[in-house]
Amino acid sequence: MTKPKVFVTRLIPEKGLDLVREFCDADIWQHEMPPARDELIARVRDVEGLLSLLTEKVDAELMDAAPHLKVVSNMAVGVDNIDIAAATARGIPVGNTPDILTDATADMAFALMLSAARRVVEGEKYVRSGKWKTWEPKFLLGADFVDATLGIIGFGRIGQAVAKRAQGFGLRVIFYDPTSQAAYGASSVDLETLLRESDFISLHVPLTPDTRHMIDAATLLKMKSNAILVNTARGPVVDPQALYDALKSRTIFAAALDVTEPEPLPSDSPLLELENCLIVPHLGSASKQTRDKMAMMSAQNLIAGLKGEKLLNCVNPEVYKD
Repeated sequence: MTKPKVFVTRLIPEKGLDLVREFCDADIWQHEMPPARDELIARVRDVEGLLSLLTEKVDAELMDAAPHLKVVSNMAVGVDNIDIAAATARGIPVGNTPDILTDATADMAFALMLSAARRVVEGEKYVRSGKWKTWEPKFLLGADFVDATLGIIGFGRIGQAVAKRAQGFGLRVIFYDPTSQAAYGASSVDLETLLRESDFISLHVPLTPDTRHMIDAATLLKMKSNAILVNTARGPVVDPQALYDALKSRTIFAAALDVTEPEPLPSDSPLLELENCLIVPHLGSASKQTRDKMAMMSAQNLIAGLKGEKLLNCVNPEVYKD
């Protein structure tokens, strides 16, 4: 029996790769950097399945270059790198990996929040530079969590997981999300109230035309001067120039970013010059257990699509005819 041909755009964890290799004739990209656009299009011409990452743009052009394509499996929760409408129009189901990375990403959001509040990275750099000479009563003062207000923008799985963690830190939690109900002691408020009252603001919205640059110069001006902004969602939710200006002028106290625009940031980005901007390289789901599970689910989605079965997690279920 001939195995279906697939292209895997990166070396994902072995548990997922082993499953793909068992069922498929797999062409696996071996390089550290993702395939260039021309290379990606060349590799999909004869495939029935594509296992992609958020670094790959899967649009109508690419799908038209792959006339045998039956399924796209994205190893991520977000699918803003995929033209879902184009896939649906071509009857191609698109899979993603929700739920699995909820706790890992919520943990990262809290790690960033704590690090920015207590100026952990600044302190670590101070020690390594040899500047630490004595204990100082007014040095690197940060912010407390107890009795502070955490505002969560986007109250889906990850936003609610952050609210759950906030209970143990004594934070008052409010959220803005017209589509979600209150949970974990969090109160629903409008966006203006959230911006005005929050000491910490954590972003958990998908990237859509409505959320692109939703944090801009105007919204930053509405925040408290002691506010700390955390983004573990998608980089373009925040206008980087507006954020730089707000941090530079101390309009807000600090920001902590797991995602950026662009991603990765160029080495000459002005954000990298700021002590009050903590940036890490998209580590939200980066625990071994979580990435193993993501790889497995990506492989399972891919194989189900190749078999003509419903995907475990499908973002465009309308492709299935009842």
